[in-house]
Amino acid sequence: MSDEILQDTYFDKLEVQSEEERAARLAQLLPEQIERARRLAGYQDSLFAVDPNQVKDLASLSDLPVLRKSQLTAAQEQTPPFGGFANKPANKFDYFFQSPGPIYEPGSRGDDWWRIGRFLHAVGIGSGDIVQNCFGYHLTPAGVIFESGAWAVGATVLPAGTGQTELQVLSANHLGTTAYAGTPDYLKVILDKADSMDVELSISKAAVSGGALLAPTRQYYSDRGIFCLQTYATADLGNIAYESTPDSGLIVDEGIIVEIVTPGTGEPVVDGEVGEVVVTTLNPDYPLIRFATGDLSAVLRGVSPCGRTNMRIKGWMGRADQATKIKGLFVRPEQVAQLVAAHPKIDRVRVIAKREGAMDAMIVKIEAKGGDATDFSAIIAEILKIKGEIEIVEPGGLPRDGLVIEDQRSYDG
Repeated sequence: MSDEILQDTYFDKLEVQSEEERAARLAQLLPEQIERARRLAGYQDSLFAVDPNQVKDLASLSDLPVLRKSQLTAAQEQTPPFGGFANKPANKFDYFFQSPGPIYEPGSRGDDWWRIGRFLHAVGIGSGDIVQNCFGYHLTPAGVIFESGAWAVGATVLPAGTGQTELQVLSANHLGTTAYAGTPDYLKVILDKADSMDVELSISKAAVSGGALLAPTRQYYSDRGIFCLQTYATADLGNIAYESTPDSGLIVDEGIIVEIVTPGTGEPVVDGEVGEVVVTTLNPDYPLIRFATGDLSAVLRGVSPCGRTNMRIKGWMGRADQATKIKGLFVRPEQVAQLVAAHPKIDRVRVIAKREGAMDAMIVKIEAKGGDATDFSAIIAEILKIKGEIEIVEPGGLPRDGLVIEDQRSYDG
């Protein structure tokens, strides 16, 4: 592949690495990142004793503990603002952001710190484009994240935010906006307002995130000559995975490592099985190691039709934080994971909350190699703190849909 074709089609050579090249890069960068992390106060209890040189691939990474947002929030309360997880003093970052919780995130100008440029390049946004950035700029980082990505691909930015739709239309018309960045639905609001004002807009590209891009919405944009793709990004991690073509899965960004694990554990699931998205960043400023997003997804087998070679995921498939109150007590995925680990015969567990008359009831379905309900009743009561009906199913008998706690209760009527 010539450099000219590569530059036109892909953001950089990393997107078309071979499996061997990607593994070699990971073997170099991952130990360096683990070494940075283990020196930080936030990781003293979890990574201090880890030998970074022994963590060179996904298999060895999966042996490390998962970091959950609740832990990050608690650490920030004890050691503000970043809980001992940032690799430089707070006043050396260019930005502070606050997300609901509250939880604080750092940010920096330059070098596409959140790696959104790769996604915008896939949308076709580049030099000569004017991006109407309708993500918020107040406290939360989305506006700055997409602005940074637009600069990385040489585009000009109108920092529009949301609201004042008539002014959005007039600005897009006067400036000749060619691209939109924002939530999937808000572009339709702008277009409908433009129609009502009889104003013609030049938007032909849309980079969306922060909500579900539904098929009818994408089709609406396509019918109007607008090419629309979505990305999966968070304030903590930046870009996680992005579309390159519609409805062909999301390609994992080259600056992170994604694992799909059983909710409540750090154990990877089989490719294609639904589980929680756990991310390790390679950002030296803010090393998040096995950070649990709380989102469900699954690996999409095969290589993207666009030729990019990194892992693909199916996109957002629900929340992994399935904590459910039953009989007045919370049952959490971490407890279900404890239950699986507590008995050698147990392979999987699914806790089901239901109603029996006016009362809560609990069924614990256990996928086990032999045994009966009496073998497991004591550890269920000990770990879940609730008694319930126990059902034994054959190995492979529980759905591989990412649910470890299922709430079947209905309060209608």
